[in-house]
Amino acid sequence: MNGTSRKGVVYNGNPSKTVCRWYNGTSGMKRAYDKGLLDKKWIEDYCLNGGNNCVRKKRFEQEGYVSPYYVLPDGTVDDNLQKAKEEGIL
Repeated sequence: MNGTSRKGVVYNGNPSKTVCRWYNGTSGMKRAYDKGLLDKKWIEDYCLNGGNNCVRKKRFEQEGYVSPYYVLPDGTVDDNLQKAKEEGIL
């Protein structure tokens, strides 16, 4: 079940890594990472940490707001991701 979006799922058998429930094929962060556009630290620090302290997750769960692809988990804007979205890469 590696990389699934179910709450409490561990990553690669490592119980210290809990996959965020929203980290799946529809996740902008997952798609950007899979295309090599996003540094692994974002995925490890947020998506494989149960989504802890993730602004994107918090806004979605509390407000129903889906963050644009270029907004990082800490809420900052990544200009390279924004450009990739505009060019149809994401």
